[in-house]
Amino acid sequence: MTRPFLKMNGLGNDFIVIDARDQAFAPAPEQIRAWGDRTSGIGFDQLIAIEGSTEGDAFMRVWNTDGSTVETCGNALRCVAWYLNRDANDRTLKIDTLGGQTRARVLRADARTGTASVDMGKPGLDWRQIPLAEEMNTAKLELQVGPIDAPLYHTPVAVSMGNPHVVFFVDDIATVDVAATGSLIENHPLFPEGVNVEFAQVIDRQTIRMRVWERGAGITKACGTGACATLVAAVRRGLTDRAATIIMDGGPLHVAWAENDHIVMTGPIEVEFEGQL
Repeated sequence: MTRPFLKMNGLGNDFIVIDARDQAFAPAPEQIRAWGDRTSGIGFDQLIAIEGSTEGDAFMRVWNTDGSTVETCGNALRCVAWYLNRDANDRTLKIDTLGGQTRARVLRADARTGTASVDMGKPGLDWRQIPLAEEMNTAKLELQVGPIDAPLYHTPVAVSMGNPHVVFFVDDIATVDVAATGSLIENHPLFPEGVNVEFAQVIDRQTIRMRVWERGAGITKACGTGACATLVAAVRRGLTDRAATIIMDGGPLHVAWAENDHIVMTGPIEVEFEGQL
């Protein structure tokens, strides 16, 4: 039996998107790993299933390339919004995830591209929301990488955007070994459910350059929830205004921390090709 899919991306963060509203879709981890292999399979950062929902317009389920299930994915939410509302008729969509319900609007859509805005809700700032293994100030975690007397990276900010993030601020992002440091922090015992790791260089009060190591996926070109977490972290440190452009390897994403405490991100989507699993 085959299943049709769309290969999509948001700023290079790429997905296989399956419409599973009419027929259950429950792939085994080894199937996901095979499909996600960029040498022998299709290749993607996350596998997305659009399922039915009793509370919203749809439920979005997310798997990483290692077969693990994760709570949500910001770039994928924009892709799912486009899929559900390709005529961009000013409709607000309620998309449920394991990380909670989000609201999305498609601002522009055509046959293979679009722009969408997603209200990601309020960030989680309490240590239990991340979660951390012990009580700690999430604005200044007692965590460092490297020698005790001369750490390479230290005192990051932890934020939950429905999934866990830790943000390190650096002077020069070009010097960061994202793979080595990201994989180390992802599995640190302080994060019992693992963590997504962002490295951020503040350019000015409206601009941040960011790179990301995603839990269960590795280095990706962009991470929507990571961009949101990075803005929250920068505002908590007094480094930027409450709205900024987050420039990732795949391109820029606009993120705003609204007065109602909700995080709103706006950015593009693209359809790469169609296929059959």
